[in-house]
Amino acid sequence: MSAAAMGKPAPRRGRPPQMPPAERERVILDAAERVLLDRGLQGITMDAIAREAGMSKRTLYAVFDGRAALFPALVRRLREGFVAPLTPAQGALPLAERLRLLLAADRLPPGGSVALEVMRAAIAEAPRQPDLARTMLEEGPRAVRRLIRAELDRGVARGEVSIADTDAAAALLHAMALPCPLDKLLDVGAPREAPETARARVDRAIAVLLRGLGAAAGPV
Repeated sequence: MSAAAMGKPAPRRGRPPQMPPAERERVILDAAERVLLDRGLQGITMDAIAREAGMSKRTLYAVFDGRAALFPALVRRLREGFVAPLTPAQGALPLAERLRLLLAADRLPPGGSVALEVMRAAIAEAPRQPDLARTMLEEGPRAVRRLIRAELDRGVARGEVSIADTDAAAALLHAMALPCPLDKLLDVGAPREAPETARARVDRAIAVLLRGLGAAAGPV
């Protein structure tokens, strides 16, 4: 008796259903994180990632054509977990509010997080893997400064603030608002900073910058 006659669905024939592209990328980057934490930057090979992800190298290369494409995507995903571009609706808010949302202290990675472990691995391997270390800088700290500068540029264009050098102003705000990661990398057992303390630091940094520029900063 056939499956249909017994009221059961017919068995699926042919290839299994394809994984959606976004899901496939997520699986690959999850696997890359695990390989990096387990083996360091030297251990991140396309073979190792394909095995960890449970897929063929051909499938992996269809998404990322090599480490030079995969590693920036990994660092970008980690960075966007705590500093990501604003939505169009958020972009309509006043400058001080935009900067507070961009630098939301509640999203900063705690000690022992994957983001910090990736940074630790990049520092350790920098002499042997300079290209990947530079990628870490470009998609990590430098990308954060570019996002800050974009909001400052938007503020200049809207007449919210007058800044001759938005790149320098972005670097200054970045340094004031976000803690130096070396503290967390070197003091592994340090307790996590209280969220209210982190928020207060971000608020003060924005206020110092904008008030120094003669722009509305809101309460400190």
